[in-house]
Amino acid sequence: MKHLKLMPLLIAAAFYMPRAHAVELIAVGSLSGLAFDLSTATAGPLENGVAGNLLGGLGSGLAYAGGNTFIATPDRGPNASVYNPLVDNTTSYINRFQTINMVLTANAGPGLAYTLTPTLSATTLLSSATPLSYGSGALGTGSGYTLGSGTPSLNSTGHYYFTGRSDNFDPSQGSANPNNGRLDPEAVRVSRDGKSVFVSDEYGPYVYQFDRATGQRTGSFALPGNLAASRLSSSGDAEIAGNSSGRIANKGMEGLAITPDGKTLVGAMQANLEQDAKGTLRIVTIDIATKATHEYAYQLSTGTGVSEIVALNDHQFLVDERDGKGLGDGSKAVNKQLYMVDLAGATDVSGLAAINAGTPSLNKQLFLDLVPVLVANGYNAKQIPSKIEGLAFGADILRGGVLTHTLYVANDNDFSADSGDNKFFVFGVTDADLARVGASYTAQALSPVPESPGYGMLLAGVGMICLVGRRQRNEVFRKEV
Repeated sequence: MKHLKLMPLLIAAAFYMPRAHAVELIAVGSLSGLAFDLSTATAGPLENGVAGNLLGGLGSGLAYAGGNTFIATPDRGPNASVYNPLVDNTTSYINRFQTINMVLTANAGPGLAYTLTPTLSATTLLSSATPLSYGSGALGTGSGYTLGSGTPSLNSTGHYYFTGRSDNFDPSQGSANPNNGRLDPEAVRVSRDGKSVFVSDEYGPYVYQFDRATGQRTGSFALPGNLAASRLSSSGDAEIAGNSSGRIANKGMEGLAITPDGKTLVGAMQANLEQDAKGTLRIVTIDIATKATHEYAYQLSTGTGVSEIVALNDHQFLVDERDGKGLGDGSKAVNKQLYMVDLAGATDVSGLAAINAGTPSLNKQLFLDLVPVLVANGYNAKQIPSKIEGLAFGADILRGGVLTHTLYVANDNDFSADSGDNKFFVFGVTDADLARVGASYTAQALSPVPESPGYGMLLAGVGMICLVGRRQRNEVFRKEV
């Protein structure tokens, strides 16, 4: 009888006790792959006839910028239409990043627990204050293909724009030359002070720092020389054939993380270097202040390459390992998995000329297998995007009294209608989920970007000036920069 009297109390306690949820899909949002971004100055047709401001490729890189704000980097632009194989069908698409407002609201009705509403709020073009090297178009002579100069028509003194066209390089120098005009942005992170973005690229590979307000490059990080290719070509196949060391063409630094304290960048190569064993790639840490680097070996499990890396804390990271199957490939998605890796106590392989399957690699554990989770939520395997490439932790939420971290996962739709819209999948991750693989989470420390003087007066209680300042600030934020 005594135990029976306790039963209602135990049931009540269980009902109100915070529970840890398994990692689950809590929201999905999208931006149309047929829409245009806010850069009207680049709206004209590219060499392949596609509009120069098509809103695509947003999941190549995704970064959290505080509040509801995220930064997304399209890659080198639309190149699905065959028009000139001498440049791998790349175009003079001007590189940029998109600022997106992501509103996550609880859903009281059927379906997923939350509704995600993404809204594009700004488009920022990437440029250099000093001149860059561009292709002359002469490589098309006598080939049956015509090609004009790769110099962007928008260029002006102090504004030399980066583009995705593969012949925009200085042939007398190696791929690490920071003055090459070609850029293939694959990942992005926001600096601790909120004023800069760091972008990693596949062509160099490069890691550049850009002013978040203007898009102008403010810094360049010298990566280890063993990552660079010495002989360049506008054709990826020719470039691979011409090099015995360095990054494989179009498989450079695909992922980029930043530690929560904002002091260290962590870049992941998509695939092995030419001199390294297939399936064994390098992860590089970069001290932002000193620019010192270290390298670590990562062994692929099921995917064909790594597409992203995001920090859990100062030594643990989630790595996105995937294949190329799914929507856009005409096949069923198979391997889209997130692994937890730990740099603590890992072997630095910087001094090794080549690494192989026997080289000590990072400890890794499977954290989230995306395909079965999406299938369980009604997605046909053929409708799961083939290129899951962007990872970012957003603002924490409370679910049933449990602190839950929001993990945003985005796809690169290759600017192609065949690959669907720009999707943003949101997963709920608890500390219990992370503890299952021996991990923990620390949010990145982000300082708010300074407001305009008018908005600052709001804090002093000057109401009318506040309204003027906020209105002016919003107008600046919405314009194309």
